[in-house]
Formats: sequence, C-alpha cells, structure tokens
Amino acid sequence: MMAHTQQTVPVPEAPVVRPVRPYARMRRHRRWLVPVLAALLLAQMAAAMVTTARQQTPTIDEPVYVATATDYLHEHRVRYNPEHPPLGKLLIAAGVAVAGPRYDPSYTGTQGDVGRHLLYASGNDPWRLMLWARLPVIVLTLLFGLVAFAFAREVTGTAGGLLALALYTFSPDLIAHGSLATLDVPAAGFVLTSAWLVWRARRRPVRHLPLAGAALGAAVATKMSALPAVPVLLALAAVSALTAARSGAERPAGARRGALSALGGAAVVAVVAVGVVWAVYLAVDPRLRFAPAEPVPALHGLRGSVVDLLPVPEAYRAGMRVQFGLEAYPWQGFLFGHVYTGSLWYYLPAALLVKTPLGLLAAGAAGAVAVVAVRRLRPAAPYLLLPPLVLLAVAMTGSRDFGTRYALFVPMFLAVAAACVPALRRPRAGLLTGALVLWVAVSSLLTFPYYLPYSNEAFGGPAHTHRLLHDSNVDWGQDLGRLADRLRRRYPGERVWLVYKGSGVPAYYGIHAADPRTVPAERVRGLLVVSDSSVAKARGRLAELIATSHPVGEVGHSISLFRR
Repeated sequence: MMAHTQQTVPVPEAPVVRPVRPYARMRRHRRWLVPVLAALLLAQMAAAMVTTARQQTPTIDEPVYVATATDYLHEHRVRYNPEHPPLGKLLIAAGVAVAGPRYDPSYTGTQGDVGRHLLYASGNDPWRLMLWARLPVIVLTLLFGLVAFAFAREVTGTAGGLLALALYTFSPDLIAHGSLATLDVPAAGFVLTSAWLVWRARRRPVRHLPLAGAALGAAVATKMSALPAVPVLLALAAVSALTAARSGAERPAGARRGALSALGGAAVVAVVAVGVVWAVYLAVDPRLRFAPAEPVPALHGLRGSVVDLLPVPEAYRAGMRVQFGLEAYPWQGFLFGHVYTGSLWYYLPAALLVKTPLGLLAAGAAGAVAVVAVRRLRPAAPYLLLPPLVLLAVAMTGSRDFGTRYALFVPMFLAVAAACVPALRRPRAGLLTGALVLWVAVSSLLTFPYYLPYSNEAFGGPAHTHRLLHDSNVDWGQDLGRLADRLRRRYPGERVWLVYKGSGVPAYYGIHAADPRTVPAERVRGLLVVSDSSVAKARGRLAELIATSHPVGEVGHSISLFRR
C-alpha cells in the first residue's frame, strides 16, 4: 500500500496592525491645514477692517494724510504734513490714485483746510475716496499679521505661529487703526518686521540684515516716533552678526573677527535704513524741493545741533523740528475722569490696560516670562522684548496723551510673545492658552463694528470707554455718518445743536445744526448732540448745558445725545 503524505495548506499571515498616531495624521494634514487656518484668521480680520472702513467717516488726521498723498501724486512736492515722512502717505496714495479724485493745487490754507476742501468742496465722493485711501493700510495690516505668524513660528513652532496670528487678527486696536488711512499701524508693523528679520540674521546675516535695514528705514520713513527703535535694532543686528560669525561651521570667528562682524552688521542695517529714507523723499520729488505750506519752528540747543547733523533730507530734519515743537505745546488730556494739562508718564500703560483684551494681556505677560525662563527660547528674548519696551518708555515721556495708537507695537509684540506660553511645560498650559485666545476672539467679535472705542471687560466694555479715556481711544470723529442716519430715522425735523470733534463736515451728511455755545443757554431747546471727547472735557457753558439736559441715547459709543 502506498503511504498517504499529509499536505499542509499554508495559512496566510495576519496583517500587522499598527496604531495610527494622531500626530502623524496631523503632520500629513498640516501641509494644507495651517494655510487654511491662517487664511481664515486673516479673512475675518479683513472683513472686520473693510466693514469698518466702509462705515466710518473721516477721523481727525485722515483728511490731512489723504490730501498730502493727493498732492504727492499731482504736484510731486513735499509741502504739507512735514512732521511725518512720506512713506505712509505714499502707500495711501496708491489707493488715492485708483479713486482719481479732483484736486485743486491752487487752494491755500492749513493742511487740515486742504484735506476738508479735497473731501467736501472739490466734487469728490468722500465715502469712495476714503475707502480707497484706507485699503492699502488694510492690506499692509494683514501682511504684518503674516510677519507675526512667521516670527512666532520660528521661535516656537507652527502652533505658536497660529496662536500669535489669532491674537493679532482679533486685536481690536489693530483692527480699528488698521482700517484707517493713518500711519500708526504701518510704523509699528515695520518695526516688528525689522525685529523679525534681525532675528533671522542670526543664521543668514548676508541675506537678512539688508532686509532688516530696509524695514527699519521704512518705519522711520513713515513716522518719526519709530526713531527710538533705531539704536535697539542696530544693537540687535550686531548681536545677530556676532552670533552668525561664532557659529560658522568651517571657521568660527575669533574675538577680533567677531567684533568686526558685529560692527559690520550694525553698519549694514544703518546704511540701508538711511538709504530708504532718502529713496522715499526722492520718490516724491527727485529734486528734493521743500516748500512747507506752514511755518517750521526753529530748534536750538543740543537737540537742534543733533538734528542738523543727521544724514537725512532737509524736509526730514524740518519734520523733526515740528515734532519737537508739538512736544513743547501744553496739551490737555483726560484719564479716568480727570482732565489735566501737560502729560502723565503712566497714561499709556493705563490706556493699554483699558484697551487691550484681557486674554492678550495675560497671554502676552506669560509669554514674556516664558521667553526669559525657558532656556531654548532665551536667545529670542532681546528681539521680542527690547524694541517694544524701549519704544513704550520713550512714548511715556511724550506730551501728547491722545491714545494707544502711539503704542500699537505693544499688541503686535505681545501676540508674538504669547506664542511662548506653551513652552513653560506647565499642566494644561496649552488648554489655558487656547482659552485665552478664545476669550480675545469673543471680546473682539462682540465689539464689532465699533472697534475704536473698545475697552475690555474689566472696564465695562466699549459703552463705558468714554468715561475713562478720550480722543482716538474713543471719539476721533468717526461716527458723523452714523449720527446723520440716527437723526434722519428717529429725530426728523427736530432742532439740533451740535458740538462735534472731528474733521468731517456735518452739513455734507445732512446734519444742519448750530453750536449751542454761541447763544444764551435758554435758547438751546431740542436735541443736544456732543462728541464724547467734548463731554469729557466740558467746562463752562457746555458743562452747564449738559448738566441741565437728560441723556436720550448715543451713537457708536462716541457721540452722546441729550434732550433739552
């Protein structure tokens, strides 16, 4: 008999099941997720700024800048507004050029008169012209948001970059002033950009130091309040160049070569910055003519000698003289219900405490601690902390206590610093940071579209800001159009008495009102409308009129309505 051989059927091996790691999945999707999240954050900021820009009438400073930009386009001369260099107004001019307004170069008057004539007496549509003038600043504000994202990402990682971008895009102060044809956001944003590029120069100084100099030059060619950042950023440029030289893979630098690298790095930034200032004035007028429409005050003593020695165009030096003259003026301020003359050193910190979202204050403060405490983040500390601290310290000595717009670099740098909080490695640090970002977002969304009078929850919100602060913190003339709509809807045909603080022309918007301070009090009957900055500083006749009236409403949290 033949033996039967047993055949074995091969059993297929069971597939090896590997656990799917959530972080690996996130890495696969991060390539598209991060740009989408960044785009959504920037889109909501853009929507908020464009909506605000469409609804607000010209603020006090905007007609001056728009008229100056129009004069640059038509006459190619530095004549109006020499106290601010031309770059910011050249950016505004890009929008003005699209609007194509009618302009009468023969019209004479102060720069404010020229601005009002352009908007209201030259046959132009001020709504359309102002929107186009504001759009370049809106675009630039969004680009600075990308700078904040890139800066934070390079210091802490991609998640930190998104955190910084979220805090930046929901900042009410940045939305408010980023939607105006003014110079405050551009100047602060160029300082942030220069600090970021100087930080990047620690690895590639040849590429990034000239770019940092260009950004620094753009800052001081936009607004002279950026000048205190110059020595800080030059010192940081020297540190970056020295760091790059010492970390050379092939031949680390010795002491002498390192010192030369440091000096060379600072020199490159300085030379490029000065070159940008000259280029900006040459862009306006290649012949560098300067014929100011208003007198330029003389400046004597040490400050005058220093200004005369600066390697900048004569128009820039004249602008510095105007700025020093403005600092010598006894301005009147208002803080926490108190009217005062002169300046208070603590005004800006107090105003920032009121107008910065509490979540951003907490996250920014914790981030500042983290960047100093965490060893791997410590190299970034000077780049993140020194520029805003020095700029704030100098701004605190100024005499013009008009608003947090003089310190918009604070929320910008705070947003980047806040990205360092998760590095503290404390329990639930990431969850707490996310909660703070959500708090900022909700606080910002709730104030839409009244971003200019924003104050945080600790101080009662936008409806109560006028009791604490004044001027560009609350009432900068932005609600004249909204007032006109309110009067047409609710008070048609009523006698209106108006005390308005702003550059708009009430009659253009259909508001036909008289000044109640020019007639006896007993003749003032009907609706009394007063800008909140005037309410805050009311004295004499106006204070008496308000005291003998009863409030019936408000417009935009910046204009109060009374019945007499």
